Amino acid sequence: MRESKDLEFKETITNSFLKTVSAFANYRNGKIIFGISDNGDIKGISNPVQACLDIENKINDSISPIPSYSLSIDENTQTITLNVKEGFFKPYFYKSKAYQRNDSATIEVDRIELNRLILEGQNMNFEDIPSKAQDLSFSVLEQKLKEILNIKDFSLDVLKTLELYRDSTGYNNAAQLLADKNDFPGIDSVRFGDNINILLDRETFSNESILNQYDNILKKFRTYYEYEEIKGSLRKKTELIPEEAFREAIANALVHRTWDINTHINVAMYNDKIEISSPGGLPKGVSEEVYKNGGISIPRNPIIASIFFQLHLIERFGTGIRRINEAYRENEKKPIYTIFNDMIQITLPVLQEENNLSDDENSVFSALKNSTLSTSDISKATQFSKSKVLSIIKKLVEQGYIEKKGSGRGTKYTAL
Repeated sequence: MRESKDLEFKETITNSFLKTVSAFANYRNGKIIFGISDNGDIKGISNPVQACLDIENKINDSISPIPSYSLSIDENTQTITLNVKEGFFKPYFYKSKAYQRNDSATIEVDRIELNRLILEGQNMNFEDIPSKAQDLSFSVLEQKLKEILNIKDFSLDVLKTLELYRDSTGYNNAAQLLADKNDFPGIDSVRFGDNINILLDRETFSNESILNQYDNILKKFRTYYEYEEIKGSLRKKTELIPEEAFREAIANALVHRTWDINTHINVAMYNDKIEISSPGGLPKGVSEEVYKNGGISIPRNPIIASIFFQLHLIERFGTGIRRINEAYRENEKKPIYTIFNDMIQITLPVLQEENNLSDDENSVFSALKNSTLSTSDISKATQFSKSKVLSIIKKLVEQGYIEKKGSGRGTKYTAL
């Protein structure tokens, strides 16, 4: 057993554990076990009954508001387990500061994250906040609604129905994002040459309706990754990258990104791939495994997500990743999803009829088709040394042919 994002060891009872209580109450259920050293050695606590009273008093006197928690004693090891539940009345402060877990460490939240906690405690999202700009126009949104939903009369009542306007507070941030002009960052697109030092084209779509941003980046995609080929009397459109996959990735970025930081969505276009980087990690409540498998979706911006859904820019919530994967079903090289704490990156490779792997790479790739194997298993199947297997695996993961599953000694690989 080792420390993790939701588990911390404390050999003795000092006030430092109160930071972690704040972190668990703010973000996720967690436990602190007293009487265990950082490396996992069991030491025990003398007089654990009195220690429990001390812990309880420290929490009640120091954490505001008081979180929900429970204490239990292991009579065999004389250790104490403190279980802290994620609370509803965020943020939870210790000495006027709020904390979060970063892997197995506890750190103070920054100003942006504190604002998010405050909104969450009020059951609100950033898009719900009243917009600083109230003189907004919606010609782009109006045109879309008339074309797609056949709305005849575009009025303030329509905007109220879409949850973009309230009589008490006026327009919200979601309304400003959909307005013809806004104060938010947009999409920064770059077309590279043979390497990242060669910039062939760069264009930023910013301070305009996110519906316009969506349309404009799609036009640029078509310029570089679609062409028409005439064979005899037939004209055939060829896609170097599936347009459906690109549409879903861009819509996903606009709907799920964090809008409270001044950072663009980055679209990097290469000869062999497109990388779409969206600010903000996974929405709360969605694991990396669920996300990559195209499971349930919890939109970070539900108002915007609902409007994109009504305009048929996204399908039913939670199907975007599955649709991207389906677009590559016949292609050996698959999309890559890279998850960071503050960013999600989707890599869409160019379609290819055959892979361009070396013989050795093909041997490893073939061994992993329809199988999930460890490096030792791969080494046995291919008769390659483990060092050679590790070198090949690294390339195949980077290129989107295979996927890593698990970590440490339990790490295995499978073909995508």
